[in-house]
Amino acid sequence: MSGKPYDPAQEGAEMSFAGRMSYGDYLHLERVLDAQEPLSSAHDELLFIIQHQTSELWMKLAIHEIRATIAAIREDRLEPAFKMLSRVARIFEQLTGAWDVLRTMTPSEYTEFRGSLGQSSGFQSWQYRAIEFLAGNRNLAMLRPHAHRPEITAKLEEILADPSLYDEALLLLARNGFDIGEEAQRADWRETRTENPKVLEAWKIVYRDPQTHWKLYELAEKLVDFEDYFRRWRFNHVTTVERIIGLKRGTGGTAGVSYLRRMLDVELFPELWKVRTEL
Repeated sequence: MSGKPYDPAQEGAEMSFAGRMSYGDYLHLERVLDAQEPLSSAHDELLFIIQHQTSELWMKLAIHEIRATIAAIREDRLEPAFKMLSRVARIFEQLTGAWDVLRTMTPSEYTEFRGSLGQSSGFQSWQYRAIEFLAGNRNLAMLRPHAHRPEITAKLEEILADPSLYDEALLLLARNGFDIGEEAQRADWRETRTENPKVLEAWKIVYRDPQTHWKLYELAEKLVDFEDYFRRWRFNHVTTVERIIGLKRGTGGTAGVSYLRRMLDVELFPELWKVRTEL
């Protein structure tokens, strides 16, 4: 290598941060990078911790975006809702790709520190539960793993008290003159909704004439896009778990792979998937 070393300061780059906010200060990197505390001497435990911590950060952003999307749909501001739903889909694309890194860990390597996890499990992620509740899958049994943390239960109950993302999409249909039956008069948003033939008929009208109902059509496709990536994330989770622990029970007591496979059958927006068969 020839010539003098490049000095960014010559082109105006700030190089002194005494008493000033730096990159690390803004991001509180000391707190973030000190948050990994392996409980064993196993080399791969750091990978396992970082995989799950970064996933929780991405889920925090997804919750932020879904909440804002719900508010935008409620206020008939659909263009911002489309943008935010696109971002949520990309977040889940990012989460899906992260499983590829975890899959570099072999069963033998995981066995070295699995015992250190105790009963902790991703099954207990309250942010994952919040995403499901916000989207519309409101299985109240899933509140129980958080009963020991009243502040977390309160956050989840706050979500359950209001319409979900899909509820708001259906209420938007009603505001635009579509007959969605009893969905338009629901009062208890905590109740798990079931497939509604009138909702299916409403979406069929939208899909049969997208030019007339373009914004509703685009919203429907953005919702399907979100669930598409959400399902891919779940599927990659199942594959990763089976590759690493086979059919053993999960650390949190679930049936492991068979439990995760059962979750693949859960549809967030059932009428939007069924309408494709009906057209």
